[in-house]
Amino acid sequence: MRKLLAPFCALLLAVTAVSACNLPRPTPAGQTDLDAINTQAALTVEALGTQLSGGTLPAPISAITSTAQPSATTAPSQASSDTPAPASITPEPPYPAGPAATATQPTPTATPIPCDRAKFMDETIPDGTVVAPGANFTKTWTLQNDGSCTWNSSYSVVFVSGDALGAPAARQLTTGTVAPGQSIQISMDMKAPATEGTYKGNWKLRNAAGVVFGLGSDATKNYWVEIKVTTAPSSFIDSYCLAQWTSDAGILPCPGKSTDTNGFVIKVDNPRLENGNTDDEPALWTNPQNGNNGEISGRFPAMTIPSGKRFKSLIGCLYNATNCNVHFVLKYIADGGSVQTLGEWNESYEGNFTNIDIDLNSLAGKSVQFILTVRANGASDGDQAFWLHPRIQ
Repeated sequence: MRKLLAPFCALLLAVTAVSACNLPRPTPAGQTDLDAINTQAALTVEALGTQLSGGTLPAPISAITSTAQPSATTAPSQASSDTPAPASITPEPPYPAGPAATATQPTPTATPIPCDRAKFMDETIPDGTVVAPGANFTKTWTLQNDGSCTWNSSYSVVFVSGDALGAPAARQLTTGTVAPGQSIQISMDMKAPATEGTYKGNWKLRNAAGVVFGLGSDATKNYWVEIKVTTAPSSFIDSYCLAQWTSDAGILPCPGKSTDTNGFVIKVDNPRLENGNTDDEPALWTNPQNGNNGEISGRFPAMTIPSGKRFKSLIGCLYNATNCNVHFVLKYIADGGSVQTLGEWNESYEGNFTNIDIDLNSLAGKSVQFILTVRANGASDGDQAFWLHPRIQ
């Protein structure tokens, strides 16, 4: 009997522990949690007693199946017997993911091209050109049709502000049609004021409807002419684009471009001479037209020569122009007469240059046009000839 009571007591303790581990559980109405535990324990003891009285030993504790709700936690297999296992929390399932956000790229909107808009490309008579009082000159702008409408003879060039310098207030375009992307040269005959000073005149275009337009993305900017009027301009550098530059190809633009095979003239600040030295005075780089005995010539506006004046300059070839071999000629026209020669010089790339100093007393009081000419001696190939600071002094 004692042998049966020992396992019975152990089993009773185990049942009590199992019942406690399955709390909480639903409690019948009117019954407390403690009553439910006692009832469950009593039923278990009664069942065990029946088994013992029938001579049947109860199954091992590990084999007993509890009728309580399964535990939501499982003790780790390596947990210490005297340390309670931490509860394992089962996370709730995530909410269903919504549709992935898609970044919407704005559709680029093309900026419409205005009907009428101009773009500046080139000009003659650079800003600050020195002009004698009352001297006549021609200003030329090269403009590109940067709009979407074609220009025609119903379009005009118009003066908008500043000094008109003797030019008309408006003049129609007479070069036919100018399609978008094409360029046009607009020339205006002007006259310098009689008073010394700096003068600037602003210009735009006007379409057939009378709408005035100009340069820039909004077609509101001017193009202009700006000159400096002095009583006795002495430097040919300051007014070199007032001269008419020509070659066998015709009239050349001023300033020119060094890639122009028809010949060109360019102002060079601080030129390097053929001896390797750099000069602190500007020079006119006069390059003859490509070809055999090519030439370039510039005729300057008439000026009155005071007594006691001299023509001075230094001539030669620019540095590294090893093929340079040219003939310089200084000519003039006095009081509308025939062309006369003041002097001629040959220059080649030999490390030297020529200093020109000519007395002009024979021309004192006369209105004189000077002509600077450079001609290639044979093939014009790299004839980079210069006039260093040509002037009346």
